[in-house]
Amino acid sequence: MVVGIPVAFVSPMTGEFRDPPFLLLFYGSIGGIILILFYGGYKDKKERQKAKANRKRSKK
Repeated sequence: MVVGIPVAFVSPMTGEFRDPPFLLLFYGSIGGIILILFYGGYKDKKERQKAKANRKRSKK
């Protein structure tokens, strides 16, 4: 996805700037990065909740 952003503006075959750029590829890459960040944060939050519940259970 990070590679898709420059490819949207520069042609990989010739190295020249595209006119017009592939905006769908650009915004798709940005959207994918945001989606991965949110999903990673969600998974991390769920893991922390599980670990906290396990610690509470083991103290009893």
